[in-house]
Parts: sequence; structure tokens; C-alpha cells
Amino acid sequence: MQKARLAASLAIFYCDFREVQKRELRGLLSSFLVQLYHQSDSCFDILSNFYLEHDKGSRSPSDSALAECLKDLLKLPGLAPVYLIVDGLDECPNPSVVRSPRAEILNFIEELVTTKVPNLHVCVTSRPELDINDVLSPIIFRSVSLHDEGGQNRDIEDYIKSVINTRPKKGRWKEEHRKLAVNVLVKKSNGM
Repeated sequence: MQKARLAASLAIFYCDFREVQKRELRGLLSSFLVQLYHQSDSCFDILSNFYLEHDKGSRSPSDSALAECLKDLLKLPGLAPVYLIVDGLDECPNPSVVRSPRAEILNFIEELVTTKVPNLHVCVTSRPELDINDVLSPIIFRSVSLHDEGGQNRDIEDYIKSVINTRPKKGRWKEEHRKLAVNVLVKKSNGM
């Protein structure tokens, strides 16, 4: 069955500190490859050859081999625009080692963006952390920060108030304790 020709392809990777494969480069690359494959027939030949090169899946490819395969897909002539979204990059661990999982993903994103692949659009969401800003600031086209927006904090406060005020046991709380709980939770939410 032939897939319909899409006007664009979209692949999303949500970083999650609770799952190893969702906080490392290998998981990101594998996820993007699978998602793009399911959206475009033109990816079949590249992925089929990649599969055969790795003994029909019996040999695990390296991260660099996965990265090169993704780049090959993205450079296919006539490929519709591709949107890659990396959501919650700050969820990837960044221990004080030289090559942390987050550093590897950042390095790949930087490499991908600076190669200027035609029709490629990359969106990265994250809390404003120094290492992430250091890598992405020189290469970004547009940056939007919600952390300093009053509306963001108001929405968080409204949500916390609604949860606290709709709990069946709320009657047991003194008004001053409810206010204190809201204030502490809003402050500790750090815009998230």
C-alpha cells in the first residue's frame, strides 16, 4: 500500500527523565527515523539498506550510524518539509561528565541545524538552562521564553487554586494554609 504524499512530515520526541530511551540520543534518532518512515515512501530504500547493512537487524547500529541515516533521509531530493520537535530537552540528564546524554543530543541538534538541510525545521523546548542556551543561542532563528511571562504564572496559580479548592478535604484547611500552599507551589513550579 502506497502512502499518500504529505505536504510536510512531523516527528516529535519527548524527553522523559524516567525512561532511559527517552533521554538519550539513540532514542531520539530511532524515534525520528521510525516516525519519518511511516510518513514517506521515499524513506523506504534508505532504511531498507540500513537494515541490511546491519545484518537484518541482528547487529545494533551505533549512534553515529543512526545519525547519518537520519541525515540521509533528510537530504532526499524532493522531500516535503520536515519538522523535528524535541520537547523537554532539560529532562535529559546533564551530569558533570564530558559527554552527557543531553550534551550528545545538543551536539546532534547543532550539527543538524548548521548543515542547513533544505526544508528542515527544528523546534526545541526546554527550561532555560545554561548549557542548553550556550549551544542553541548562536544557531536559533527565533526564541520564545514563557518563564518570565506573567500569564504563564497566573495560569499555574489558577490551576493550583482550582485543584486545592475542589478537593473534598479542602474544608479541613484553614484559609491561611491554602494561601501558603498556593504561594509555595507557584514559586516552586518555576514556570512549569
